[in-house]
Amino acid sequence: MTPFGLALRRLRERKGVSQKDMAAALGVSPAYLSALEHGRRGRPNFDFLQRVAGYFNIIWDEAEELFLIADASDPRVVVDTSGMPAEYTALANELARKIRLLSPDVVKDLRNLLEGAEKSL
Repeated sequence: MTPFGLALRRLRERKGVSQKDMAAALGVSPAYLSALEHGRRGRPNFDFLQRVAGYFNIIWDEAEELFLIADASDPRVVVDTSGMPAEYTALANELARKIRLLSPDVVKDLRNLLEGAEKSL
C-alpha cells in the first residue's frame, strides 16, 4: 500500500462509502480505485485528485496535503545515480534489493536520518 492508498482508504471509510459507489461518483472503475488503495497503480493525475477533494468536500489545506501524499506515492520509484560516486549507486541498488526486508522501525530511522540530512543542507 502507498501513503496515498492509505489516505484514500481512510477518507472512504470515514465517509462510510464502498469502493464501488465512490468509483462511480468519481468516474473511474472500482478496479482502478482498488489498485490505487493497494499500491498497484502509480501516482494519480491532478484531475483525479481534484475529483477526490471535491467528493470528500475537504478544505484546501487537507487537499494540499493529499496532493503531497500522492506525489510521494509512486510504488515504482527510479533512482538516477548517473554522475554520482559509485557508493551512491551501490546504496541505491542495495536498498532496492533489501527494502522488503526492513522492519518498520528501520524504515522510520532511515526516514529520520534523511530528514536530518536535508535540514543540515
